[in-house]
Amino acid sequence: MSEPAAAPLIATPMAPIPPGAEAGWVTGAGGVRLRAALFTPKGRARGSIVLSGGRTEVIEKYFEVIRDFLERGFVVLAHDWRGQGLSARALSDSLKGHAEGSKPFLDDFQILLDTYRLRMPKPWVAVGHSMGGCLTLLAMTRGEHRFAGAILSAPMLGVQMGGRSRAAAQALVRVAKMAGRGKRYVLNDPGKPFDDVFETNVLTHDRARYARSVAQLKAEPRLALGAPTWNWLDFALKATAELARPEKLKPIIVPVIIVSAEEDKLVDNAAQQAAARHLPQGKFVNVPGAYHEILMETDEMRNIFLRAFDALTGRVAPKPAEPPKSNPNAPRPPLAAEAAPKPANVGAFPTAVNSSAAPKPAAAAAKKPARKAAAKKAPAKAAAKPGAAKSGSAKPAAVKKPAAAKKPAAAKKPAAKPAAAKKAPAAKKPAAAKPAAAKKPATAKKPAAKPAAAKKAPAAKKPAAKPAAAKKPAAAKKPAAAKKPAAAKKPAAKKPPAKKA
Repeated sequence: MSEPAAAPLIATPMAPIPPGAEAGWVTGAGGVRLRAALFTPKGRARGSIVLSGGRTEVIEKYFEVIRDFLERGFVVLAHDWRGQGLSARALSDSLKGHAEGSKPFLDDFQILLDTYRLRMPKPWVAVGHSMGGCLTLLAMTRGEHRFAGAILSAPMLGVQMGGRSRAAAQALVRVAKMAGRGKRYVLNDPGKPFDDVFETNVLTHDRARYARSVAQLKAEPRLALGAPTWNWLDFALKATAELARPEKLKPIIVPVIIVSAEEDKLVDNAAQQAAARHLPQGKFVNVPGAYHEILMETDEMRNIFLRAFDALTGRVAPKPAEPPKSNPNAPRPPLAAEAAPKPANVGAFPTAVNSSAAPKPAAAAAKKPARKAAAKKAPAKAAAKPGAAKSGSAKPAAVKKPAAAKKPAAAKKPAAKPAAAKKAPAAKKPAAAKPAAAKKPATAKKPAAKPAAAKKAPAAKKPAAKPAAAKKPAAAKKPAAAKKPAAAKKPAAKKPPAKKA
């Protein structure tokens, strides 16, 4: 299908147009012109919302709700039903809320979805209020299977008739239509197209949101709609009667949440509860104290709806950053709240990396004895020893920790003194180079230099016994053992220079 021609959106100070908006005209059933708008979030979308308002409602009324959905990462398709908003009106008196059965509405709905399907990433979630909820559910009973789930705000599944029964209301409709009054108002006094008296309204407890809706209608009077006709009431009674049949709802196997306004004075809450029971995955959520327009209610009330929305979308449309399936044996994708354990699985990887890195120090320690053995064979190559000490500098650093635990503060100083004592025989090397090497390689020299003294003095056998035990923990204890005799054998360190002299 071709791209819809551009259509206007009405902005007001209290309701600016959400970002990523693109409104267009769509040709509906019978050539009727319909207005729709697509809103695209920043970044990668996690799915799409099809937002269908109730009778009298327009796209602009839902700008705040659309922002809520955009912030959650969804593409949003909103639209004006035929006969309201800026879509074509059926009668010359544009304020009459008229209908000719449910079929034109449902045909328009299918055309709308087909027109925007390529720009709406899956999964799709239906959101409908009042009449919009009724028509959305009716479309799903008649084969619309592209939705992964639906959440309905105070859906029109039954109409309150001022104390009259459904049968009595149907009888009144038949009489009115037979008398040719189908296109006339049901009420003798249709009232104003919009009423700015907040105190008597039955839609919301939120004064600011009520004033915002009134301001939108005053900014563009063509958005306004008045009371319904007898034909519209006929459509409403027949549609709700069809949805009251359990066998009609059984084929809808996707999750459907019905959010009910406890103090609703327009639609029947008992019918909503019955529908939730008959739907295979139906759920009923009550909003205490709410009037009919839950999404235009106070923050506390509308947040109940948003939490239900988050639970549903977390189940059927997880965020792209979260793995959609953490457990292949799970019967359904996890809820957002159930996704919390996933980081624990991710956190296992650093442990595996550390465990794989753990053998590396052991392997490096295994190479050290080889270097020390080479040092014993060629003690004359003193220049090679500092090089070897630099390659294993990370390990003597680990040796310093046990030394710190034993508090050998004085042991480090004698380590510098033997280095000074060795300056006389090793005059070829700069004095500055040896202190740097003396901290680590000097300890390696002591075990090498003291076995010779160990043959003469029995006290030297102790270091020889300790290195034998130190070979098991990867030679880490050799420097620690070397530091102990270093402090004890200060005079012994002075004797070798005397012999060399």
